Amino acid sequence: MAKKIPHRLYLTEEQMPTQWYNLRADMKEKPEPMLNPATGKPVEPQDLYPVFCEKLAHQELDDTTRFIDIPEEILEMYKNYRPSPLCRAYSLEKALGTPARIYFKFEGNNTSGSHKLNSAIAQAYYAKEQGLNGLTTETGAGQWGTALSEACCYFGMPLTVYMVKASYEQKPFRKSIMETFGASVISSPSHTTEAGRKILDANPGTLGSLGCAISEAVEKAVTTGGYKYVLGSVLNQVLLHQSVIGLESEKAMEILGEYPDIVIGCAGGGSNLGGLIAPFIRDKITGKADPRLVAVEPVSCPSLTRGRFVYDYCDTGKITPMAKMYTLGCTFAPSPIHAGGLRYHGMSPALSKLYHDGYMEAVAVGQTKVFEAATFFAKYEGILPAPESAHAIRAAIDEALKCKESGEAKTILFGLTGTGYFDMTAYNSFQEGSMSDYIPTDEELEKGFAELPTIPGIQE
Repeated sequence: MAKKIPHRLYLTEEQMPTQWYNLRADMKEKPEPMLNPATGKPVEPQDLYPVFCEKLAHQELDDTTRFIDIPEEILEMYKNYRPSPLCRAYSLEKALGTPARIYFKFEGNNTSGSHKLNSAIAQAYYAKEQGLNGLTTETGAGQWGTALSEACCYFGMPLTVYMVKASYEQKPFRKSIMETFGASVISSPSHTTEAGRKILDANPGTLGSLGCAISEAVEKAVTTGGYKYVLGSVLNQVLLHQSVIGLESEKAMEILGEYPDIVIGCAGGGSNLGGLIAPFIRDKITGKADPRLVAVEPVSCPSLTRGRFVYDYCDTGKITPMAKMYTLGCTFAPSPIHAGGLRYHGMSPALSKLYHDGYMEAVAVGQTKVFEAATFFAKYEGILPAPESAHAIRAAIDEALKCKESGEAKTILFGLTGTGYFDMTAYNSFQEGSMSDYIPTDEELEKGFAELPTIPGIQE
C-alpha cells in the first residue's frame, strides 16, 4: 500500500539549508552587467558602495560562486520561522476534481506574513556587521517594509520606509505594524526628498509606484551619514537569499518521492519566483529534469508578457544603475491594483534573461480572476492568501483544470508567498462586486517605452 503523503511536511532544523544557492553560477549565458548611469560602463563593486552594504554589493555582482554560506546569526533567526511547510492541497484537489497533485510552499507563517523576511534578515545582518547607523527602503504592498522592520528591530538598526501612496492608503495597518517594530514610514512620493518633490510637481495626484519610492529611499540613504539602501526584490542578492524557499521545497519533495512537473510563482520584481524555482531551473539548465516554470504577473503591470528586454533604470528618478531586464519603462505608472507588491515596472535581470532564453514561461491575469481563485482557495485550504500569492494560485488552478480535461496526474508546485489578513479592503471590493480589471493600452505602454535610456554603442 502506498504511503500517504502528509498534508504538511516540515523539515527539521538540521535539514534546513546552510548555504544560499546562486542560480547565476549555472546559467549558460549570464545576465548582462548593470551599467553605471554616469559612465555607461559595467558597474564595479565599489560603484555600489555609496548605496549598498559592501558584502551585499559583492553578492549582487557575483556570477560564479554557486553556494554561499549563510552566517550563523542569520540561521538562528531563520529558525524562528523556518523551515516553512510544504503542503499538499488535498481539499483543493478534491474541489477541482483534478487528478493533479498540488503542492504549495507556505511562506506566510511569520509576523511579516510573507517570504520577504528571508532576505530582510540577511540585509539587516550585513548592515549591522558593517557598523551602519541605519537603513532606508521602499515598500509596495507593505510585506517587505514589515519584514525589514522586524529584521532591523532584531539587529537594532533604525529604518526609514517609503511606502507607495496607493498601499499606504489602502493598508494602514501595515504602517502600524512597521511602526510597532520601530520603523519610520513615509507615504511616497513625498516632499521629504528632491526626487519626490519632482514627481509630485509633474503629477500632483499620483498614487505613486515602486519606482518612485525607490528613488526617494536611495536619495535618503546617500544624503544621510552612515545609512545605506536595501531592496526587497529584483536584485541578484535578494534572489540569492530567497533560494532557501526552493532548496527546502526540493528537499521536502525528495523525501516524499515527488518532483514537480510545473513550478508556478507570482512575479512582480522576481524575489519569490527566483527563490522558488532556483534548484529546479538548475536542473533544467543542466539537463537533469525538464519542469515547466511559470511566472504569473498582473495584466495591469505586464513587464514580462508585454515589456521590452532592454536596459532601463531601476527607479523612476533615474538615479540607480541601469539593468537589462524586461521593463515597461521606469516612468510607467501602474494602476493601483490590490496586489501592490506586483506593481514594479521591471523584472529581475536574471529572471529576465532566463525568460528571454526560453527557460521560463509567463502569463498575465486580471485581478478579478485572481480574487476568484483566492476566495476559492481560502474556502478549501483554510488560508487567506495575499493578493500577490493568489496570482500563483490562479495559474495553479488553471493548470489543475487542464489536467482534469486531459486526465494527466501532473505534480504542480506553487509558492504561497504570504497571507492576506491586511488586504481585507481588497477582499471586500471583490465580494461587493466593485473590483474591476485594468489593462493598459498599447498607447499607454508606448509612453513608458519612449523614456527608455539611450546608451551609445549599446542601446541607440
